[in-house]
Amino acid sequence: MRISFTKYPIDIVLCIIWAILLPPVTLLSTDTTVRTILGLPFILFIPGYTLIFALFPIKKGNKGINEIERIGLSFGFSIAITSLLGLTLNYLPWGIQLEPILLSLFFFTVGLGMIALYRWKRTSQDQRFIISLETSHFKSSRTVDNVLTIILALSIFVAGASIIYLIVTPQTGESFTEFYILTANRNSTNYPQNINTGGNTSIILGLVNHEYKVVNYTIEVWLIDESTIFNESAQKNETVYNHAWFMDKLTTTLNHTQITNNKSQIKKWEYNYTFSINKSGHFKLEFLLFTSFQQIYSNNTQDFGYKEDSKTDIGSIINNAYRELHLWLDVT
Repeated sequence: MRISFTKYPIDIVLCIIWAILLPPVTLLSTDTTVRTILGLPFILFIPGYTLIFALFPIKKGNKGINEIERIGLSFGFSIAITSLLGLTLNYLPWGIQLEPILLSLFFFTVGLGMIALYRWKRTSQDQRFIISLETSHFKSSRTVDNVLTIILALSIFVAGASIIYLIVTPQTGESFTEFYILTANRNSTNYPQNINTGGNTSIILGLVNHEYKVVNYTIEVWLIDESTIFNESAQKNETVYNHAWFMDKLTTTLNHTQITNNKSQIKKWEYNYTFSINKSGHFKLEFLLFTSFQQIYSNNTQDFGYKEDSKTDIGSIINNAYRELHLWLDVT
């Protein structure tokens, strides 16, 4: 028994219904699995299928294409359409976010679906491409054909299930922490270089946690007098820490923040830090970041400059830091 949809193209109608239902389901549902299962066809197949149908509403012939060509082109054009829409949104104020992508694909799919319906209606009935289901296929086909059909269906199911699993399963990306310094005017240039002894200088310290876990951060501030010498035996320059004084420590605990193009959604920690230096000379103001709460140094009078018999000199402290930033200062 053969079931044919001759009064209307059931495939295009289903594509339009899918496009109408997906945005509210995606925006209102918090179930990632449901959103992924419904969203994959909407991104990888439906836009291209409506485009191909609008271009070729007739069945295979001089101007038509067969079902295999139609399906293959649908996948290829869907990927191209989604990529082009994403590239376009990247240059618009909305950016590449969930809502703009959903709406753009919605209007594209529904618009082309309406064009496809119009062109299909204008095509003569004997030339229209229609979906037909043969319910007696397995009764009349040979056993080999039935087995091959079942294997093909299982292969498609396994491939689709594998893609859904890979997308649904949380994948841990590169873990890192953004650690930055800004001027008091929130600029990343023209940092303070020449300051007066005992005068107050302000900067902004910032952190963003992309470590996929909660992290207890410590920022240690050090004033370092260092110089560079050439090691004749090793034939390379080496840094000598003449003096190093602990100045301050800041601590904070931050949750993981997802990476996004929308800067307003990034959860960052910023601290207006004001410091003063009571020594004159050329110094490096060192900011050392640790991913745990560190020991508290009692005062800033102890010199942690390099000592051969010491395990707590500034060189070993810097080597144990997770991140490092510094400013070069001339203090007069």
